Amino acid sequence: MMKNFKQTLLAVVLTSCCGVSAIALAQTAPDIPPRPQHPMGEPGKNPEQMKERFAKHQAELHDTLKITAAQEPAWKTFIQSVTPKAMPQREDFKELDKLTTPQRMEKMLEKMKEHQAALQDRLAATKTFYATLTPEQQKIFDESHRRLQHKMQSHMARQMHKRGDAPGMMDKP
Repeated sequence: MMKNFKQTLLAVVLTSCCGVSAIALAQTAPDIPPRPQHPMGEPGKNPEQMKERFAKHQAELHDTLKITAAQEPAWKTFIQSVTPKAMPQREDFKELDKLTTPQRMEKMLEKMKEHQAALQDRLAATKTFYATLTPEQQKIFDESHRRLQHKMQSHMARQMHKRGDAPGMMDKP
């Protein structure tokens, strides 16, 4: 008899705890993480540093490719074509937060179209310049671009991991 009483009491206590927990969970709002900082830091911060890095990379590539005097005009045209005219303006997160989801998505789509147009311009300039290179220079150029792309992807992955929005991170509790 005492054994039945203990089992019944235990079942009632466990059921009550589960019920209270379920009610508490149903009433709490889901945690929405704060908007992460931009991976490059504050919008518009350190444009000079970025220009310096870009110029340094250009100089190193020029030296590595051993650009000839005959190739110099094509090099200068290429560099003018791929050098950003101005630092891209970062979205103001506070302003974006005021928009509805469809409005934010439209802004994202506009930005993607701008990026695509800029990339198409860079591709055209790269193809024109690439055609002036010798096969050996093309190999060096390809390897340089591959390394730069890998470096950028690694940097982005590290930044996403730091912010907690790397692939699979959202699935974890």
